[in-house]
Amino acid sequence: MAGPALPPQVAPPRFALAAAGPEALDADVVALPVALPMDGEDGALVLGPGAVELDERFDLLGILEREGVTGRAGEVLSVPLPPAHGRLGRILLIGVGAQRRDDFRRAGAALARAVRDVETVATSIPALAPEEALEPFVVGAILGSFHFTWRSTGPQWHPASLITLADLSAEEYAAALARAEVLGHAGWRSRFLATVPSNLKNPPWLAEQALAVAREAGLQARVWDEEQLAAEGFGGILAVGQASATPPRLIRLDYAPPKAGRRTPTVVLVGKGITFDTGGLSIKPAEGMTTMKRDMTGGAVVIATMAALAAVGCPVRVVGLIAAAENAISGNALRPGDVIRHYGGRTSEVTNTDAEGRLVMADAMAYAVAQIKPDVLVDVATLTGAMKVALGQHVGGYFANHDTLAALLEEAAEISGEPVWRMPLFAGYEDKIASTVADADNAGGGPGAITAALFLQHFAGDVPWAHFDIASIGDAPEERYEWTTGPTGFGARLLLTWLGQDEPLAGLRR
Repeated sequence: MAGPALPPQVAPPRFALAAAGPEALDADVVALPVALPMDGEDGALVLGPGAVELDERFDLLGILEREGVTGRAGEVLSVPLPPAHGRLGRILLIGVGAQRRDDFRRAGAALARAVRDVETVATSIPALAPEEALEPFVVGAILGSFHFTWRSTGPQWHPASLITLADLSAEEYAAALARAEVLGHAGWRSRFLATVPSNLKNPPWLAEQALAVAREAGLQARVWDEEQLAAEGFGGILAVGQASATPPRLIRLDYAPPKAGRRTPTVVLVGKGITFDTGGLSIKPAEGMTTMKRDMTGGAVVIATMAALAAVGCPVRVVGLIAAAENAISGNALRPGDVIRHYGGRTSEVTNTDAEGRLVMADAMAYAVAQIKPDVLVDVATLTGAMKVALGQHVGGYFANHDTLAALLEEAAEISGEPVWRMPLFAGYEDKIASTVADADNAGGGPGAITAALFLQHFAGDVPWAHFDIASIGDAPEERYEWTTGPTGFGARLLLTWLGQDEPLAGLRR
């Protein structure tokens, strides 16, 4: 029986560059930056490029003062104009705070929310500091525009159709704009995949999306079905997915840079692809299941990252592995007390079927180490509720067995605006994952994020490895900066910022 059909979705805004100022462009809305005074200057707010003529016509500085505008990043004041001024119907005064990357990203997201259902927008915000502002502003504007709908009446609103970046010449900034759009679209793609409901999204559907990405991006691809998984010994993926009406899949995507040779290093990215998580026989409470369509966010992040590697000029080989299964309940469900054998032979006693993510990830990691032999291994998963307890919902957690790798990833997190906090791989908790009948217990208990990471570490071997547990930030509880309420798709920008460097493995070659 055919599954449901996903209705048409909105598209991100398009962007253009213009050397002219915003006041000279034919737009429905003009957005000007409002900056805090620089160090050593008086306390007056500063209007950015293109504001002189508009201020003379409309007394914008006077309006700022009368309205008590503070200039903080993301603050928006809308100034409606009478029809006598032609197509231009509004001027938006948008705070950019102290003009940090985060401030420009927040300004971009604030602009996106303020111009829904608008055709054309002209803004000089990135022109304040193009080298620092253009990329985060565009990424913020794309992700602040995100909207997913399955309403019978269609989308509630549409993003702005075109945002023109004024006072920036195409000759000088076209490459920077293109890269910014790639990063924003990767975040959009991962967020979209995480948001699709699970009555459509299952392991075969996710594999189809990955194959479509491979065709689009020129990647090599392979998908293991349930029979192939069984033949090759992927016991963890099979065990987690065995109760579902839709069988599990392992997805592999391969990227190679144009001049790849024998000595080109390889990075493997592993993504958790649990397309819905009931908890299995260790069933979740009802409220705990409401967000579980996004339990494949790690897989979505890997797919979105693989799609964009060529566009950011990634200089190393990258293999993406997505371990996809639905953790369901039936008479064939995985039971507490069962012992499963992972790829390569290591065994796990299952004491909690709701600790399923690490079981599928373990198979993919073991395969990567044995067959691909990567220089670096990174996994991404919405893995433990314990990480949300530790960090709340505004920062992701990560573990690393190599300090240089940790530093590279943390720098990329800072630049990309996807914040993470390093957690300890404390060996003193190894006894918590000990089993009397198998090599390890899959649910060692608290501290849960650490014991989960220790469980996975055994499958990384001696490869420099990092584990992102993004369960903390996998869902946004509210509209906040570039995050829209619901699944976040967190991680694609971070990975692309890292892998898009000239030397993403600096200091890591063995």
